Amino acid sequence: MKVNIKPLADRVLVKPATAETKTASGIIIPDNAKEKPLKGEVLATGEGTKDEAMLVKAGDTVLYGKYAGTELDWEGEKYLIMRQNDILAVI
Repeated sequence: MKVNIKPLADRVLVKPATAETKTASGIIIPDNAKEKPLKGEVLATGEGTKDEAMLVKAGDTVLYGKYAGTELDWEGEKYLIMRQNDILAVI
């Protein structure tokens, strides 16, 4: 997926994974009860800073904190832009 957004410094653009619509047992979860996903795919990264090199790259699947980043609605799609240190792990 190509996006015309280029993060600056140590920021990362993430496409959040879609929220689960069914439980393992098949119960459908209504929209107001869905939990915000805590993982997503890195679409773009900044260049890093002189003190911190970028450890994640485009295409990585990452885990991030529940309140990490800033939500961004661009051309009908939802994204998160966050600092690299808001990312907890690469999976």
